[in-house]
Amino acid sequence: MDLVRTATAAGVTTVTLDSPANRNALSTPLMTELLDALATAVTDPDVRVVVLSHTGPVFCSGADLKETAAARESGRVPAELLADVLAALWEFPKPVVCRVGGPARAGGLGLIAAADLAVCTREATFAFSEVRLGVIPAVISATVLPRLTPRAAAELYLTGDVFDGARAAEIGLVTAAVPAEGLDATVAAYCDALVKGGPLALAGAKELLRRAPGPSIRADLADLSERSGTYFRSAEGVEGVTAFREKRPPSWIPPGRAL
Repeated sequence: MDLVRTATAAGVTTVTLDSPANRNALSTPLMTELLDALATAVTDPDVRVVVLSHTGPVFCSGADLKETAAARESGRVPAELLADVLAALWEFPKPVVCRVGGPARAGGLGLIAAADLAVCTREATFAFSEVRLGVIPAVISATVLPRLTPRAAAELYLTGDVFDGARAAEIGLVTAAVPAEGLDATVAAYCDALVKGGPLALAGAKELLRRAPGPSIRADLADLSERSGTYFRSAEGVEGVTAFREKRPPSWIPPGRAL
């Protein structure tokens, strides 16, 4: 049985965690299927945006603890595969939007933080529950800590306390927390905006967001000026400027999407 499902429409591929029986826990089979789905989406030119969603009331409960306990003898626990998943999401060249319609714990928060945008319901709950199990949120720190304010990170990492969607938005874990009835409309609105960007420009903008500062402001400006010129001179840049002047949609907007 598939644990991850995909569906594509009008430039948006929805990748759905579909293992509600164990609260979409991060088992080796689920993470392997998720990596396969992302690898397929990255090479498909029809995929402009990926939405990471879920079935059942829980977004993701974190590591599959039953599998982890059984695998201790092997020397490689399933949670270690999570590093590959987080890297794939973080480095994904197309926008990734996380749709969170229910609770997330531990490793599930790493998935949320790895996405470019994340929308949750106000009622959704979150917790870095690792310390209460005698372990630490090590792997997910690569994606989580760049998102959180330092004081919030210290509080929530050390206490393991549960917090709600509003707090998640306040500290930067998610982009927005909305009423449950508005979750899908908010995600759709973000997707509608994202597919209007040029594919290469979106990838370049993501690189800017991950870019480390240079040794000086002049070095930074030299690098950024060169990048800017490259995009203005590119075929995509020429098409975008021409389409704007001619008051028409650029060629990259998928069928079924309005300007």
